[in-house]
Amino acid sequence: MRPSPLALSALALALPLQAQEAVFRVDVRLVRVIATVKNAAGQLVGSLSKDAFTILDNGVPQTISVFEKHTEQPLSVALLMDTSASTAKDLKYEVDSASQFLKALFGAGNPKDSAALYSFNYEVVRRNYFTRNHGPLDHSLKILKSEAGTSLYDAIFLAAEDLQSRDGRHVIVVVTDGGDTTSVKDFHAALDAAQLADAVIYPILVVPITNDAGRNVGGENALTTLAKGTGGRVFTPSVGNALDAAFAEILRDLRTQYLLGYYPAGVPPSKNRFHRLEVRTDRPDLRVSARNGYYGSSTSREK
Repeated sequence: MRPSPLALSALALALPLQAQEAVFRVDVRLVRVIATVKNAAGQLVGSLSKDAFTILDNGVPQTISVFEKHTEQPLSVALLMDTSASTAKDLKYEVDSASQFLKALFGAGNPKDSAALYSFNYEVVRRNYFTRNHGPLDHSLKILKSEAGTSLYDAIFLAAEDLQSRDGRHVIVVVTDGGDTTSVKDFHAALDAAQLADAVIYPILVVPITNDAGRNVGGENALTTLAKGTGGRVFTPSVGNALDAAFAEILRDLRTQYLLGYYPAGVPPSKNRFHRLEVRTDRPDLRVSARNGYYGSSTSREK
């Protein structure tokens, strides 16, 4: 005879309280880390094996489950162009170099690589969503005009949100001449958004004033911190050949990256969802550039 629903309810109520203890669950997902390795002379090193790397998650060594040398994971590159009033003098040269960069991006590498274009002054405008078609991107670049204001953090935040759902590697290249002046979002919101999107930031800082007294040192330091926190680096070229060389060096970085992946294990639960990452090699003469952390799901409790 099958027990009635009422009897089943009574049975559940009669269970010992200790049988209804809380259950803890941790959402474990693959953490992907893009790394660039250089020697003391600044030359790219792309020949290391998986065994040469160590990853620490909140100080705990992890087992590397995914490893790709010169990874062919497709690139999604968000190109952010500063069009604030102070860029007027150099904007044409910046546009020319950016156009060459995009052409080179599409001319080699993975046929699934794509780019999006954003401009920012007092407002942020998404000019082109991710595409492999150089024509519309080039047209949008050539009609950019300079106006007052610099909403740098808002631009990074928007680009990071667009990148978050895309497959493959995520890169933000920012061409700017200084710090933020008109954003709604702040520095921390921009960095958090980039971390959530697993995006590497490469700021290209075209300094309009070489005199230290006239430079926005605070803005430059913020860009350096954004780059280091995401595994990128800052370039400080003048316009012309030096700017072309900065774009070319970014492309070389992107073509000589390692993909490392692991499933977090043994990391103590924490109320802080941000995990500190450290990537090392077994050679002290090498320097690794990789993001310094990621946002993981916090431990959940169910009753």
